[in-house]
Amino acid sequence: MARSKASAKPTTAQPPIVSSAHLVSPHSAEMSEFEFGLIVAGNAFHRWVIHCMSAAGLKDLTALDVLVLHHVTHRARNKRLADIAFIMNVEDTHLINYSLKKLQGLGVVESSKNGKEVTYASTEIGKGYVTRYREIRESCLIDALKADDALNHDIGQLARLLRVLSGIYDQAARSAASL
Repeated sequence: MARSKASAKPTTAQPPIVSSAHLVSPHSAEMSEFEFGLIVAGNAFHRWVIHCMSAAGLKDLTALDVLVLHHVTHRARNKRLADIAFIMNVEDTHLINYSLKKLQGLGVVESSKNGKEVTYASTEIGKGYVTRYREIRESCLIDALKADDALNHDIGQLARLLRVLSGIYDQAARSAASL
């Protein structure tokens, strides 16, 4: 019986590129390959946001600090600590709080109190750094990408897949925590 092309495995296939061969599952070696790619891409992305913000003029920030500043600036609406942590999928609000305090100390984020609720927003100085970051991002990243419609479509598909997988990882974490 002939095998279909879709199910046929090439005989010269390379072994998966993984960081932890002992975790490779016979049911999905691709997941180990994905995880290694995620590790490498995540570290590259963090390095990128730090260097881009440094080039914009804000130095000595962590990747989380930069991402918090971007989220606080997002849509020019005041944000609560819990909402920032929720949207960024950061379980430990102390990490977000530490970044907010650091950003406040730099004068790029300000807090306001309405009753018991504290919210955070970018200052005009913070918005200026974010604008400069965007200009550098366009010049160094987007222009270098040279994306056409097909590549932009693939990037969108990958973004959707990452959101699906983040939900699966979150559910798996809840399952593991209950063992």
